[in-house]
Amino acid sequence: MRALLAFDKFKDALTARQACDAAAAALRRRQPAWALDLCPLADGGEGFAAILTAAAGGTMTTLTVTGPRGAPVDAAYGLVPWSRIPAAARARLALPFSPEPHAEVAVIEMAAASGLALLPSAERDPWQTTTLGTGQLLAAAARSGAAVLVLGVGGSATNDLGLGALSALGLEFVAAAGDLVRPPVPARWDRIERIAGAVPRSLPPIRIACDVANPLLGPRGAAAVYGPQKGLKPGDRAQLDHAAARLGLLLCQHAGMPDALMEASGAGAAGGLAFGLMAGAGATLLPGFDLVAAWLDLDARLAAADLVLTGEGRFDDSSLSGKGPGAVAARALALGKPVQVYAGQIAAANSHPGLALHAITPPGQSLEDALRAAAANLEAAVDGVAGRP
Repeated sequence: MRALLAFDKFKDALTARQACDAAAAALRRRQPAWALDLCPLADGGEGFAAILTAAAGGTMTTLTVTGPRGAPVDAAYGLVPWSRIPAAARARLALPFSPEPHAEVAVIEMAAASGLALLPSAERDPWQTTTLGTGQLLAAAARSGAAVLVLGVGGSATNDLGLGALSALGLEFVAAAGDLVRPPVPARWDRIERIAGAVPRSLPPIRIACDVANPLLGPRGAAAVYGPQKGLKPGDRAQLDHAAARLGLLLCQHAGMPDALMEASGAGAAGGLAFGLMAGAGATLLPGFDLVAAWLDLDARLAAADLVLTGEGRFDDSSLSGKGPGAVAARALALGKPVQVYAGQIAAANSHPGLALHAITPPGQSLEDALRAAAANLEAAVDGVAGRP
């Protein structure tokens, strides 16, 4: 029997690697003859850089950058040899040139520098948070000689349109008196009169792994949909949207880009970081999970498996039509593979033959205790289902 363990993170409890390890521990104890293939998943947020870098035999580099509220944080990015990336993933990057086999690809996650998880609840405020650190990671990766920069944009703490990142890449945000607004967080946008400077032409192509389809502004925009989880007060959405529209227009005018870019699908990803990098640095958005699946050679690993175990913090009715564990389950079921889904909370109706859904949280356990005991709960659940002879 060959089992594929393809777990995503359990938010605030387990990384994807830790979830795979917990499930594997139960299976190794109960089914020592089984062959286990551990395939941690990444959705562009926490773990994106480490998972893709490890999968392709790359190396991680750590440096100190500016965190979302200005305090220094240690963040890492990966460097992966082009020749070690699966051909299907290389094709999805859609580069306008063919890198040399020895060239390196940088893998960066904004969550490492500008992520919501870096801030306690009391400090979450999109008026005050910046993507400056993400820009510093991009700049450092470019200086390392990377041929392309692959950026995951999940888990952001920001709604600054990526202006902080662009300030690290060469743009300047100028006040009426001529002084620079640094960092250009939304609370200071009313001081910005014009934009100067430019992103160097030598900057490698930026490819943004993104499964978000939201535009920048409006009822489906960055502030309306994602602002509340970042600390935005209900009464501030219209004000932040209005300010973002003004700065978005300024950036498009400075970069010579059409204003319609603000309406593009995915422009609102990561508080508008996707928009800012598209407008100011020529970045291109790519379907995130499709890139990750190709990078991890997921389809071949599914085909080789007799049983698939996957899961995340919450699994609901929208999961099977989404990304991550839901997409893994859907692909496996299409191949006729039995699938077991484990999640802290199951809120889906199971009408799929071959699919088994398992909530790992014991009845009556509080959320706080469930988060603390997530590894033990997952291991016990797998032991009680897949681990039995």
